[in-house]
Order: sequence, then structure tokens, then C-alpha cells
Amino acid sequence: MSRRIGFIALFSLLALGALAQQKLSYPEVDKTSYELFQQKKWAELIRYTADARRQGIDFFYLQVRTGIAFYNQKKYRTASKWFFRAWENDKAFSWLQEYLYYSLVFGGRTTEANKIAGSFSSDVQQKIGFARSKVTRVALEAGYSFNPDFESLTGMSHGEQAGVGEDYGEAYYLKDYHFESFDFSHQVAPGFSLNHNLTYLGLNREERVDWGGKNTFPLKINQFQYYFNPHFVLGKKLYVSPAASVMWGNYDLMLGGFTGTQTKMFYGSSYRFSDFVFSTAVWLPLGNFSPGAEINLANIRDNNFTQLSTWLTVYPFSNLSFYFTPRVYFKNNENSGLDYNTFGISGGFQLGAVHFYGQYLNGEMENFIESAGYVVSNFPGTSEQKISGSIYFPAGKKYQLVLRYLTQDVTETYQVYTNTVKGQALNYNYIKHTLTAGISWNF
Repeated sequence: MSRRIGFIALFSLLALGALAQQKLSYPEVDKTSYELFQQKKWAELIRYTADARRQGIDFFYLQVRTGIAFYNQKKYRTASKWFFRAWENDKAFSWLQEYLYYSLVFGGRTTEANKIAGSFSSDVQQKIGFARSKVTRVALEAGYSFNPDFESLTGMSHGEQAGVGEDYGEAYYLKDYHFESFDFSHQVAPGFSLNHNLTYLGLNREERVDWGGKNTFPLKINQFQYYFNPHFVLGKKLYVSPAASVMWGNYDLMLGGFTGTQTKMFYGSSYRFSDFVFSTAVWLPLGNFSPGAEINLANIRDNNFTQLSTWLTVYPFSNLSFYFTPRVYFKNNENSGLDYNTFGISGGFQLGAVHFYGQYLNGEMENFIESAGYVVSNFPGTSEQKISGSIYFPAGKKYQLVLRYLTQDVTETYQVYTNTVKGQALNYNYIKHTLTAGISWNF
């Protein structure tokens, strides 16, 4: 009796397997997929088209229907893959050009969309507002950063703790700074854009010099920065983004010295500085993943170094509603080889028309360069942790407002000099807070 039951079960399994492997035909796939398309059964349509392709069946309208199914599920990055395949088979359909364009735009691949739109029909180009060259974005942003521990730090006896005695001791305590920034972006050809940024930073410190007693002087640092960034797609979808950032400024210091009679005295001295960063970043959109890498060559505060980083951006829902990017940074300088430096993770999510973006960095951030070549901390000191968050929300059709908050720990040094040679040093810590607000015009 049990042997008969076993034969029946085996026969049933074989029959089900044969039924599951029933060969589909092109006419059947075309008919069924079209019915599912008309009924807007997007999930079922996606499963059915996948089964058909496993049996070697694929054609133009099956690719289109698959793309539209993913598009209506708002899985734009996956949808663009199927629209690309269909478009490469037949570029004549205006509706397909629109689907391809908007799936790229909504999937965060606007540069590709603008490049490929150059080959669209004039009717579609007019409908999507295409222009071979145009201004794409203008933005203004201002911020204020402050050190809430300033009063307590300047009141501490760092000189005594470092054992300055009759030697020379100095420190530069951050009080606050403000910055104003102007961005201008324009497309010079389909798929090729230029980004410009000019920033002024006014930084206030208190200079402390222990030289014949404790002496304090206000220290004002003026810094300007110009950032230039070409941005283009090489080939079909390899993003390339070189950049150059030049910083320059000036400040006046009070320094200690001796008179002709060997009496301790102070004198003023003016300084000018200039720093630069050259960067190149590349990344490749691969469906719901986008790996990338960047190299930075820099000279900051007379320190030459190279910084490398690599990352992987993940889009779990195949759109911009949620994404995250783990990133690893490496650094070398004239005195050491390439070593691990910092780990970061960033990400964003969308709630209606409001977009949230956050970033966390942890490592040894001295003269550290973030993505796109902006200097996070070209101050004398190091930072181990930075946390930032941004909120973007629309204001009208073409305007966008942004609010940011940043907190970062900073370690700086009270330095003792004996006969102009560095001696004892004492580190002190504080937390820097930054608030910024900005508006952009998107054309």
C-alpha cells in the first residue's frame, strides 16, 4: 500500500514539473502580456515576462511592457534598463523616448537623460523642455558655526598644564565663523555640465600667547574658495567628475620676540595663504547599485597628500525614495604610505515633496576632503567624528529651500616652544556646531 502511494506521489511531482516547464510561444506571450498590461496587473506582468525570458522569448513590446510595469511601481532605475533595451531596438516612438527620459530623471540619472535626449525627436525635446545648452541651477547659501566651549577653553590654564614656564606658548581658540556661498551650474552640451562655487569664510579665533605672562589677541581669518567642476557621461553611462578647488586668504598675528636689550615684546605680522585640491570621481550606475571611486591630490597648510575613496550606493526600492552609501577613505602623505583613514555612511529618503539627507564620518580627519573636493577641516587640528543632516523642500515650482545642521568634534593643540623649537604640547577638545540655510533656483 505504501509503495503504491509513493508511485502516485512521484507521478504527481513529475506531472507538475512537466506542466511548469510547458513551453511558451511568442504569440502566447504577446497575447498574455498584453492582457496583463491592459489590466494593469504590474506585479503579475513582471513575473510573467521573467518566465518568458527564461524560455528565451523576448521582443520589443515585451521589453516596453516590462519597463512600464516597473515604472508604474515607481521602480525607475529598473524600468530604465528595459526602456533602454527597447529604445536600442527601435528609436522612433515618441512615447518610448518620454518613458526612457523620465525613468532616468526620476532614478537620479539626469545627466544621462540630458545626453540621450539630444537624439530625441523635436516634438519630445520641446515637450520635456530640452535645450542643448542652458543654465540649470543657481543657489545661495549662508551658515554660522560656533564653539559653545569657547569661554571655558579660553579661561583654562593650558600654559601651566603644558609647563610653559619662561618658554613661549601659543594656542588659537575657535570662537565662531560665518560663510556665504554662491553656486552656478550650466549645461554646455547634452550630457556635459559645469558647476561653479564661490565661498567666503570669515573666521574668528582668539590668539593666546604665553610670553612674559598670558596675552590674548583677537584673530580674524579671511578665506575665499573657488570650486570648478566639469561633470559628464563618458560612453553610455560612465559618470566622470573632475574638479579643482582653490582656497586663499589672509590673517594678522601677534608674535612674541625680544628687543635689542633682550626684553620680551610683541609685534604684528601679516600672512597670506593658498591651498588647492584636484579631484576626479567616477561612478557607474548598475541597476539598483552604483559603485564609484575618487582620488584627491591636495596641498593644504603646506602639507602635500593624496586621498582615495571608494563607495557603493544602494537603491533598495529602485528609486530615490531611499538610498544609502557606505564609503571608505584612504590617505597618504610625504612621510607615510597609503593607509585607511575614515569610514563614512550617508543616505537620503523622500517623504512627499520633502527630501532628507544625512551623513556620518568617523576616522582621523585632518585636512579631510569630502566628495566633490570641498574641504571639511582645513584648520590646525583633527576631528574623529562628524554628523550632519539636511532637509530640502520645495518653494514654488522652481525654488528649493535647504536647512542643514552639522556637529563635529575637534582636537587642537596648545604648543610650547623652547628657543623656537617645538617642545611640550597639550591637546584640548571642543564640539563645533554649524547651522546653514539656502535657496536654489532650478531651471
